[in-house]
Amino acid sequence: MDMRPNAGRYTPDDTADGPASSAEASFVEAYRVHRPGLVKLAAFIVGDQAIGEDVVQDVFTHLHQRWDMIANQGDPLPYLRAAVVNGCRSAIRRRGRAQRHAGHDSPSPPLSAEESVLLSEDRQQVLAALAGISRRRREVLVLRYYVGLSEAEIAATLGISAGTVKSTAARGLAALARTLRGTR
Repeated sequence: MDMRPNAGRYTPDDTADGPASSAEASFVEAYRVHRPGLVKLAAFIVGDQAIGEDVVQDVFTHLHQRWDMIANQGDPLPYLRAAVVNGCRSAIRRRGRAQRHAGHDSPSPPLSAEESVLLSEDRQQVLAALAGISRRRREVLVLRYYVGLSEAEIAATLGISAGTVKSTAARGLAALARTLRGTR
């Protein structure tokens, strides 16, 4: 009988060849450090915490096999953000198809009782207004004002020009203002 503390148990540092490689350690560290912020980003874009968590988990799952290539290109955060935004787009498309088939036309799922209590009425109005604007405008506004990215970083993340980021942000803010004026 092996008396070592972790004998017989899998730990994240274990691989078929023994201790984890530097790429594996880098992956685990990126997951630990960046996951919470990426989940918040995804939850804002898709309008649902659970779906946001699923999107981020899917992104890390898909990138695990290619992590050494991604990590060797420098800071992986911009790549991770772009992958999460793309995952959110897919999740929104899937949700839209499901709603059309189910006959529902709500732009985002209702909040749980727990989430409703935690969010103030004003914040709920802003989130509802955000859910009502176009996908690209929502992505730009969340990346700019929630994540705090620069116009250049947003352009790189979304694959659009800096000028498009500026005009999309301006139009998105105007749409939010119109919607919020109508709810008060």
